[in-house]
Amino acid sequence: MPLTTMTPERRRAWWTAGVAGMASYLDAGAIVTTGTALVLYQDELGITSGQFGQLSALLMVMIGIGALIGGNLSDRFGRRRVFTLTIMMYAVGALVLVAAPGVEALYVGILLLGFASGADLPPSLAMIAESAPENDEGKMVAFSHVLWMIAIPVVSVFGIIVGDMGATGARIMYGHLLVVALIVLALRMRLPESPLWTRRQVAVQTGTVDRSSLKDLFSRRWLPALTGVALFYAITNIAANTNGQFSTYMYVNVAGADVSTASAMSLVGLACSIAASLFLMRIVDTRYRMLGFALGTVTAVIACLVPAVVGVSILALVLFGVVYGIAGIVSGEPMFKVWSQELIPTAHRSTAQGISIAFARVVAAGVGLFTPLILDQSAELMFLFLAAVILVAGLIGFFWVARRPKVLQSEKDADTPAADDSSDALRPATSNAPTIHS
Repeated sequence: MPLTTMTPERRRAWWTAGVAGMASYLDAGAIVTTGTALVLYQDELGITSGQFGQLSALLMVMIGIGALIGGNLSDRFGRRRVFTLTIMMYAVGALVLVAAPGVEALYVGILLLGFASGADLPPSLAMIAESAPENDEGKMVAFSHVLWMIAIPVVSVFGIIVGDMGATGARIMYGHLLVVALIVLALRMRLPESPLWTRRQVAVQTGTVDRSSLKDLFSRRWLPALTGVALFYAITNIAANTNGQFSTYMYVNVAGADVSTASAMSLVGLACSIAASLFLMRIVDTRYRMLGFALGTVTAVIACLVPAVVGVSILALVLFGVVYGIAGIVSGEPMFKVWSQELIPTAHRSTAQGISIAFARVVAAGVGLFTPLILDQSAELMFLFLAAVILVAGLIGFFWVARRPKVLQSEKDADTPAADDSSDALRPATSNAPTIHS
């Protein structure tokens, strides 16, 4: 629908989705920029191999910790307040990295950047879903993943331009993140608080509903949804993280290609993923969602079986990258983002996302420790493992997660959202058992 024909409500919702969704752009930007910038800083700042690994690990750990803490704070104090503070911290971290005089400053900057990046994600996604018009929640949440992927080629272009500039190039790359963070901060200052979070706070203050404790999230009512969403994301993210983190390693060390070929093929796969994300936005709020999810899962499994069966060659990796780049979007992380909004109530939505993100990062880091060893011994075995991982995640998504009732819609339909067990506002009249067309 063209912007000029949208209602004011939809225009405001898309504006919120864009401004809040930039958390995903900055998250991807922090990860990809750090991977390149540390290399550019190596000679001038004297970064050792051990320090390189420590700084890279510190970023991922702090993203997980940030998501865990930021999500809970967002449920307690509001989406807008938390993601305004986190974007400020992100800017400070980027500034430290721009001006870093030595390795010690890099540790401080990456600690701040990683924590802020992780803490920014849960409130931003919750804000998008809670501000979206009815039947557009999935589409607008999925849009945040488009922004996440757009950051990768943007940062890659910066890397190409400044790749021969040493430490100056690293400062320019972190400067890009600083400028974007400051622009996003200025835009976020104009956003109102999430309407659902505000209504619930009013209900708590007036005594209409009780203030929920974290214990409620782990009750029999919400634990199945939290567990299902967290397991789905952690397991499906193993394949996505392996493809993203070790794609170049496989091209160069297993298939015998050079880095330039690996980079070019990665950009092809990324373009396919962006196209798939735009397609997902069209179907995610329709009856074709689960059909697309099922087909995506099966296709992603087949994509992994190609190199597992025929052997890991450049052609096999290209086919895997293109096919998985499409199918893995329709059946992977974007669906976690959508389900984590729909299935958890406002009182715990960001906390649940923070738990899921932190858990997924830990699992990915653990698998990543052994991935190079497995690839060196048998790359075909690694792809068989990825096929099994995707299949298990698909079964969890289809038969577990998709069976849970959509709480977000019930909250929007109710006059006063509530999250405690005594409230009937969030109890749907019928279960939302998944069928192939739901």
